[in-house]
Amino acid sequence: MISDSKKEEVREAADIVEVVSDYVKLKRSGSGFTGLCPYHNEKTPSFHVTPRLGIFKCFGCGESGDVFKFVMDQEGIGFTEAVKQIADRYGVFIPEEEQSPEQNEANQLREGIYHALRFAGRYFYMNLIENPNAKKAIDYLEQRGYPLAVIKSFGLGYAPSGGEDLWKAAKNAGIDEQYLVEADLIKPSQRGDGFYDTFRGRLMFPIFNPTNQVIGFAGRVLGNEKTAKYINSAQTKVYNKSEVVYGVNFAKNEIRKNKEVILVEGYTDVITLNQHGISNVVASSGTALTPGQMKILHRYGDRIIMIYDADNAGQNAMKRGIDIALAEGMEVQLLELPDGEDPDSFVKQFGKESFLELIKDEGADFVDFLIMKAEEEGRMENPAQQSKVITEVLEAIANIKESIQRQVYVQHLHQKTQKYRRGTDRELFVELERVLSDKKREEQRSKKREQFRQEVATDDERPTTTESKREERSSVVNRPSPSMQKKPHYEKELIRLMITYGKDMVKYICSLTNDRLIEDEELRVFYNDIVERYKVEEEVSVEYYSRKPDPFPRLVGDVLLEQHTTSERHHEKIGLKYEKDKNPYRTAKSTIKTLELTFFKNKLTELSEKYKTASEDEKRKITEAQADVKSKISLRENMDSGDFYPDPEGFSENIVNEKVFKYKMKNKS
Repeated sequence: MISDSKKEEVREAADIVEVVSDYVKLKRSGSGFTGLCPYHNEKTPSFHVTPRLGIFKCFGCGESGDVFKFVMDQEGIGFTEAVKQIADRYGVFIPEEEQSPEQNEANQLREGIYHALRFAGRYFYMNLIENPNAKKAIDYLEQRGYPLAVIKSFGLGYAPSGGEDLWKAAKNAGIDEQYLVEADLIKPSQRGDGFYDTFRGRLMFPIFNPTNQVIGFAGRVLGNEKTAKYINSAQTKVYNKSEVVYGVNFAKNEIRKNKEVILVEGYTDVITLNQHGISNVVASSGTALTPGQMKILHRYGDRIIMIYDADNAGQNAMKRGIDIALAEGMEVQLLELPDGEDPDSFVKQFGKESFLELIKDEGADFVDFLIMKAEEEGRMENPAQQSKVITEVLEAIANIKESIQRQVYVQHLHQKTQKYRRGTDRELFVELERVLSDKKREEQRSKKREQFRQEVATDDERPTTTESKREERSSVVNRPSPSMQKKPHYEKELIRLMITYGKDMVKYICSLTNDRLIEDEELRVFYNDIVERYKVEEEVSVEYYSRKPDPFPRLVGDVLLEQHTTSERHHEKIGLKYEKDKNPYRTAKSTIKTLELTFFKNKLTELSEKYKTASEDEKRKITEAQADVKSKISLRENMDSGDFYPDPEGFSENIVNEKVFKYKMKNKS
């Protein structure tokens, strides 16, 4: 584990402008730098880097953070890896962690497997280019319309049909046979006299992890041989099929920019769409979609567009994928292509613009899609089947963790099915509660079964190893923060005032607010951290939080940097200069008023929703609560914030102006 002092040493040594410049063309703008944001597509620069604070901030999409966050996002790596990468760049020594002999052996084995896979990738590619026996593979790729640049970019190759060609070439290159076996590149001969190649006479698709390391292969049969069309590498210490998505290494940055990922079925769909300029596309690597794969995709985007074939297998896979995506918290859209088309054939025939237009015009949310498919199958005309369809849609909705989102989709389902059924949406909410209860009971039963299985398993049979635990922790660290959601400006303003003016302002704000008023999860954590530091009389400042680990530097950038600032020469024209915090306590009062009004209005909406499904006794209590909340809203709306909230203890305009002056002089220097 890297110590906090060592992290700070790396942060101090790193030049955030230099690091960001590897990915973004920056231009100086005042005391900072601007450029086109690498997180989303834009034509006018809204991405800012502030060297003094060591943070970046995009005013277009809201992304912000420190140098570690930037490298993590752009490289698709964890925090520890980002620190080590930056440390290597700036010559900061990171001492190796002490490891047991078993850990050293495991690490050596993993490195050996990676080395064997890199060799195999180069070997297959060179065979495709130079081996005369690769003509079938070359012909197939030419029919697909793939030029050499595309073949090279995706590392496509050819596995010779001899049976021992790769094994012998690797042995001549000095690669240990153990690593080749562990990478599933060769298998022991049943005759006990050597090895044979896993892939023979096939077109090879290397599978990469997000950091562009080869971790496995898929081999496609050539010709009309009666064998499996594709074979994939077996599970290895570096290749976990349930957590691998084909093409994510090529797509991750475009997914971030577009905030969405296109999921297709085939390897060639991914390659062809990339060839035609659609890069935020991945495939589920020839397997049924899994929660692990969805977690990988959620690191980079919040919205998934699922495109599956129209056959039964494709439609069933799509329905399973809907549940998995919703459970992961993704927004789901589905698209069915015209009969006989797949993404590869469609984009070749009609082009990029038509494909994107089809997604825009024909894409449907999961409720619309499931109802549409049921209508096409005639299930909505049969009362028994109609009830079953509605339950199936509610079972999908039950996967959504946010209760408000579930309510929205239930009301949408009610609107879509009104022509088939009578009644209000209350019956749907009652049925949803039943589905949720059944789902919870089944999860509890599954958990008990798993606990029982764990208890009776022997040590060798236990599925969770030290290594898999470490990888699981790493995957949790790498998941995206809630930063993708736009944060309320008044909540950010409250934090800005506290870290800008320190303990006196913290004391004043905390005397009038509490964390229940803060809606944004990250800002609530920030608020509580400030309060805890104030209680023990520790520093609360911009500088302190800029040096803390993520998410604090990112949040500092979010609350402190503003997209529009008043022109420094504007006061010369009009004889006045705009001062945002001429009286910071008045600013605080206004901010607290907005915060409270929003809280009470949300409370009113919540009470209205409860009223819809309440009993008569509950309705009376809700009506009383509504009257009380309305009174609080009216009181605040009809009074000036300066009069409604008390002045701080010992308040005077002169003292406030003096403190503001001192603060500005300190930051100016």
